[in-house]
Amino acid sequence: MTIFKEKLSEEFLTVSQAKELLSAIEADRATDEDREMRYELARAVDHVNRFAFLDPDESLELVEELLELEKVDEPQAYKIADLLPRDRTEVRAVYAQERYALDGDELDAILDVVAKYA
Repeated sequence: MTIFKEKLSEEFLTVSQAKELLSAIEADRATDEDREMRYELARAVDHVNRFAFLDPDESLELVEELLELEKVDEPQAYKIADLLPRDRTEVRAVYAQERYALDGDELDAILDVVAKYA
């Protein structure tokens, strides 16, 4: 007998969106003196505060622009929006697990879109 949890739904978030959600939770916990923030929550808040460079609306605009490109699908678009790569090597790292490689023009197109927001 094996026990598996069923995945009901999946939604991608940028780090900026996660920061917005976690800051609401953090503010809620701060008003209640009896509830402390758990270690995991405190680490997550610290992480998003450190690595969220865009505001949530900008990050979603970036994702939408990236999705318009041919070789960019949803998981890669969100990862690129989180990382804001600055050169071809960093973009290649996002695609390292894929069965295909991007050519120079495709890498440059991604970097051009990211440059508008970085």
